[in-house]
Amino acid sequence: MENQMLDLLKARRSVRSYAARPVEPEKLDAVLEAGTYAPSGMNKQTATIVAVVDPAYRQAVQALNCQARGGSGDPYYGAPAILLVLGDPRNSNTWVEDGSCVLATMMQAAQALGLSSCWIHGEREMFRLPEGKALLERWGLPQELEGVGSLALGYGDGPAPAPKPRKEGYIVKA
Repeated sequence: MENQMLDLLKARRSVRSYAARPVEPEKLDAVLEAGTYAPSGMNKQTATIVAVVDPAYRQAVQALNCQARGGSGDPYYGAPAILLVLGDPRNSNTWVEDGSCVLATMMQAAQALGLSSCWIHGEREMFRLPEGKALLERWGLPQELEGVGSLALGYGDGPAPAPKPRKEGYIVKA
């Protein structure tokens, strides 16, 4: 079956090397807006998206991810934008699923706009640390927010990886 949306879904790949080129504000805004249209349990819209493009905040988020996960280097692969997705467990028991839908929707929107992305983990641990709580406070966000995940966002530095074959038994029809 031929369909633009299905083709887009099949073409998206996680990119782990980014050019220094910044994301145009209108493209960034379009990706962020798409995230606000992601499905959420009972339409409670429990997710909060923080677009990190300021170099000082980007460095702070990078260092916080390394601290939380015990790593080094740049866990965001040099992407010029980091899209953090936080959830509010006080308002819904589907905050992780809601935030995951936001991340997936933004990845597809990025693909549609010619941008590359990669889902990054560690945000739950990051925003439980005192330094993560301090960032939430600096951004005027509730301390109760929990990290769901983030996206490295930008222009890939080179071609996207080729898709791997789909595994046997992925689909079962009952």
